[in-house]
Amino acid sequence: MSVDRSSVWPYVDGEPGEFLYSRYAHPTGVEAETALGDLEGGKALLFSSGSAATLALLLALLEPGKTVALAEGCFFGTGVMMREELGRWGLHTIQFDQTGPAPDDVDLIWLEAPSNPFLTMPDLQAAAAHPAPVVVDSTAATPVYLKPLDHGANLVLHSATKYLTGHSDALAGAIVTRDQADYDRLWTFRQRTGPTCSADVAALVKRGLKTLRVRVERQTETATALAERLRSHPRVETVRYPGFGGMLSFDVQGDPIPIERATRMIKNATSLGGVETTMESRRRWEGERVPVGLLRLSVGLEDANELWADLDQALGSG
Repeated sequence: MSVDRSSVWPYVDGEPGEFLYSRYAHPTGVEAETALGDLEGGKALLFSSGSAATLALLLALLEPGKTVALAEGCFFGTGVMMREELGRWGLHTIQFDQTGPAPDDVDLIWLEAPSNPFLTMPDLQAAAAHPAPVVVDSTAATPVYLKPLDHGANLVLHSATKYLTGHSDALAGAIVTRDQADYDRLWTFRQRTGPTCSADVAALVKRGLKTLRVRVERQTETATALAERLRSHPRVETVRYPGFGGMLSFDVQGDPIPIERATRMIKNATSLGGVETTMESRRRWEGERVPVGLLRLSVGLEDANELWADLDQALGSG
């Protein structure tokens, strides 16, 4: 895999060329951005993490006093950033049920498809009919299962750390849009503030995109089978799965901690989207926002029957 790690490039005949300083852009990053943009049907920009992409979008396109309609049950860190960090700078946040229309008089609609860890899907048609711009965090859906720009969204956000890279070995974020003005504003913001994705990580994003479809289709097949079996397990109260992708969550009776500690193949770890299956109780991070017994399962590429055997024995441990 070719990686251009240069931080500077010589001027051409005394003038800056296509690349001059890696904080602005670099060849490996542009290659990965082009590949992702082609998949999503827009123009992509890579960032140093999903959180960096989220922060860049909010700071670049909004200003103090603006209001974001935020999908209930979406990634916990998104709400924390908006309320506890940017709230101090004058950003207002209103949570709403994304399966219906967003409230009036907001300046940005923030959806997640599907939400993490509640796995609800947004009403994209209702959101597109709203006068405010629409952002869709499509980390879990990936462009294999959803292309939000085709459904009226203005911007798509990814924590590329998850399914896009797919191997739990890179930290990256991405924003995709068809609006040239938004793209230019985000590019300028990234250039000025510095959350650029490194060349080595961009190469891993590009690598991941090559196998994205085969990975997530396999993960979907396995997750579907596990969701069906979990629904019939006597210790499982609720199973949440949108019908695609590698992420699901389920509620168990009693304390979930002994269950997450009892798995042998499934790793007790946070994050999601990798080739190895992970599971964790989300209560430790999200508190009362989630049910006590909620476990989030990120399905990898292992054999479905072996994963079920591991889950089944763990569920019987408590």
